[in-house]
Amino acid sequence: MNTLSTRKAPVADADEQISTARLIHRVRQDLAGDWLRSGRLHHDDEFHPMNLISTAEEIAPKKILFGMPIFDLSWVSGLSLIAQYAATPGAHAQVSFLNANNINIMMKDAAYREVLKNHIVLPDGIGMDLAASIIDGQPFAANLNGTDFVPALFTYMEEPRRIGLLGAKPGVLAGAIARFRKHAPWHEFVPVADGFFDSEELPIILERLEDAKIDVLLVGMGTPLQEKWIAQHIKPQHARVVFGVGALFDFVSGTMPRAPLWMRKIRCEWLYRLTREPSRLWRRYLIGIPVFLMHVLRFKMEARRERASARS
Repeated sequence: MNTLSTRKAPVADADEQISTARLIHRVRQDLAGDWLRSGRLHHDDEFHPMNLISTAEEIAPKKILFGMPIFDLSWVSGLSLIAQYAATPGAHAQVSFLNANNINIMMKDAAYREVLKNHIVLPDGIGMDLAASIIDGQPFAANLNGTDFVPALFTYMEEPRRIGLLGAKPGVLAGAIARFRKHAPWHEFVPVADGFFDSEELPIILERLEDAKIDVLLVGMGTPLQEKWIAQHIKPQHARVVFGVGALFDFVSGTMPRAPLWMRKIRCEWLYRLTREPSRLWRRYLIGIPVFLMHVLRFKMEARRERASARS
């Protein structure tokens, strides 16, 4: 099955539609008075969209794992939240996908950890469900991995948006743009730059971004470089939503094939990748998985001690 699908994104079921309606009602009725008193909302701007999405983000369910708030959202809720940012003038959200390998990186890279604290962090992969089940008692509501989430977002957003792509090799970037244009032709896909630019070109790239009025920017440089680069250089005037997408352009362009659908359904895409690129990925999986499990068990023990201390 191709990375991109022509099918529409999942439609919210009745329960999710009711939950969304209740959320909007709660925001409008319960919080409007507080906003007016604090100055966050003025009488003449009638529930400004930025106030609505900021509050939706604040009250969205999250799990605290490894000391990091990770959003615990269904597919529809996750797509809806990010789509609202993309549609709102003046909005700015930086989004990261956190998987087991990224947890290992985070544990030894304090700068990367600090950057993630200011991002909307979404759970990616079976490792995060395993960690949530062991530490928190239940898995995440959905596996919002970037390879599926980003194309689904483009399908979900029915209003035309400007999508910027930055990173990867020139041929890979061009291939990804061609596939995205076929997948969601109502959006405009803008090639910003490949991943092989030097520091002297950076001001030109940032100026190009600002002039392009980008709604959603995809940055594919690999973790943690892309997250640090986004935090240092990308501001609200450059894009409303910014994703660190890792190897997404390779998958979308077809340069790097995805696992068969049956392997993805049983959450074993990592095994397929290992068999395809053993020399590059053996350390990530054969060493990284035991290291990740050690982190999980350590935080499980810490959570148990904290609960025992709270009861005493």
